[in-house]
Amino acid sequence: MTDKSIENGKLTAILAYFSILGLIIAFIIHSNNKTQFGAYHIRQAIGIFLLAIVVMAVISIISIWVLSWIAQLGLLVYWLLGLISAIQGEMKPVPVLGEQFQEWFKGIG
Repeated sequence: MTDKSIENGKLTAILAYFSILGLIIAFIIHSNNKTQFGAYHIRQAIGIFLLAIVVMAVISIISIWVLSWIAQLGLLVYWLLGLISAIQGEMKPVPVLGEQFQEWFKGIG
């Protein structure tokens, strides 16, 4: 991938990590300027957001506050790793599930 391709998709990639609204804006930008870099980070961000929803739903059912803190810290680390990767212009998957996110959401591109 060329530096030009990364630069063209960088705004999309970074926005994808900032809330659901940022993800929607990233989708809109990506639909007008499709880049492999932007699509990669949109898929990572979708995976992280969906993982957060599932984890928080399970934690709310279990109601163990220590587990909630650990889960929230883990989700924060995932989010930070994805965001830092986008800022640095890298296509590094988040640990454990990042490759799965790319596979599960491969239709986005």
